Amino acid sequence: MMKIAYFDCFSGISGDMCLGALVDAGVPLEEISKGLRRLPLRGYQLSEKKTLRAGVSATKVDVVLRPTRPVEKTHGKKWADIEKVISSSSFTDDIRQKGLDIFRFLFSAESKVHGVSFNKVHLHELGAVDCLVDIFGTLIGLDLLGIKGVYASPVNLGSGFIKTAHGTMPVPAPATAEILKSVPVYSSGPLGELTTPTGAAILKHLSCSFGGIPVFKPRKIGLGAGTNDFEHSPNILRILIGDLQEKDACETVTVIETNIDDMNPQVYEYLAEKLFDSGALDVFLTQTIMKKMRPGVKLSVICDHAVRDDLIHLILRETTSIGIRYYEASRVTMKRSLHKVRLTNGKIGIKVSCLEEIEKFSPEYEDCKAVAKKSGRPLTQVIDEARKTAMREIAKKKKK
Repeated sequence: MMKIAYFDCFSGISGDMCLGALVDAGVPLEEISKGLRRLPLRGYQLSEKKTLRAGVSATKVDVVLRPTRPVEKTHGKKWADIEKVISSSSFTDDIRQKGLDIFRFLFSAESKVHGVSFNKVHLHELGAVDCLVDIFGTLIGLDLLGIKGVYASPVNLGSGFIKTAHGTMPVPAPATAEILKSVPVYSSGPLGELTTPTGAAILKHLSCSFGGIPVFKPRKIGLGAGTNDFEHSPNILRILIGDLQEKDACETVTVIETNIDDMNPQVYEYLAEKLFDSGALDVFLTQTIMKKMRPGVKLSVICDHAVRDDLIHLILRETTSIGIRYYEASRVTMKRSLHKVRLTNGKIGIKVSCLEEIEKFSPEYEDCKAVAKKSGRPLTQVIDEARKTAMREIAKKKKK
């Protein structure tokens, strides 16, 4: 059995709604606060209260900044500042890496939206402390619940306009729209912003699939309250937590295929980059023989149903193909997590893939290459040592 969480975003998602839903599902706020002390961050506290949203009981969690300690001045809002805080934390490698990846979503989106370099982006509306607490508080809560997989519904963005440091903007905010590329979204309900950039980044990184509720056995339900109380619509994030049979831990994807025999092969690299940027899960080529014995290539693209039409249009625009076929397929993927191991000449990231009793360890190639160059050792030796070290360290953790 695999414990999963399903994020039902019928009224959007924000960082504080995530915290509220997790606390409502049974995670003690004191345990989240205790975990957050692993960050070198002070001058704030968390508060919780039961409240009603359109008559529905939910938990509201707030990050309260202490006015006597100007935390926003002592903790910067640029990438270098955030990275320094996270890197100096005492979280596990997995939680630390997830936090960094979520912040990369935020900074990349802000960089693209405002046309400034990644390292010069400032978190204006977001607030560095709020973001750090919301993101790592959510990761801590999911870890305390033993969640191994996250699924999510299509995301309600809200509608209308919001005021920002850059003026009045349409909903969704530009950064939110950028982050949620390739994610199924819609607009419904009251006027206002229902999904924030922080909530969008958390969901985009953690969720392995967007769609209806998977077939599983819910054990707990958590309701996290948003700030606004709309009259006819409960402003809450609902998280369903339960058990999924690992043999059923599969997802339905779309496979797009086309055969090509008259195109410059150099185009495929560019095409693959465009497809991945547009939401493809995988892209691969297969040599084939066409009619009249012409050598050709079968282009295969795996994607979520939500981006199928966009990718078909992209293929037809960028290639010589005049026809596409597609079909639904089920796929099973091993759950993956990131770990770091330290060798004599540097650190190496390890991707650990698990399914029931099966475990696989894949050292990050670029890290291994850097260590091999620095040490002068054969690359194959570095890869082998990194894999064995990871297997040994993870085996020790399991025994504790």
